Amino acid sequence: MYVVIFRAKVMSLDDEYFRVASRMRELALAEFGCLEFHAVSEGDNEVALSYWPDEAAIKAWKAHPEHLLAQKAGRERWYASYSVQVACITRDYQVPAS
Repeated sequence: MYVVIFRAKVMSLDDEYFRVASRMRELALAEFGCLEFHAVSEGDNEVALSYWPDEAAIKAWKAHPEHLLAQKAGRERWYASYSVQVACITRDYQVPAS
């Protein structure tokens, strides 16, 4: 399993941002095999964690035309800066065990 860690410094969020963010989450989960998607904001910082079964799913998601448009809008309108990290999860456990 892989995790994509998206961290951003928010510049300005508008109504379109919230519509696009909702659509991107829906698309990732429904069509690209995203297993979980969580996002939190504090002040002008945003962090999103998305979990994926493999790198191929992440690459397909990154290249999807709607996602490419959302990335462009993010760079131009919504984020002052951002970083993306992709990591392989080598251990996963829960307390209490499910």
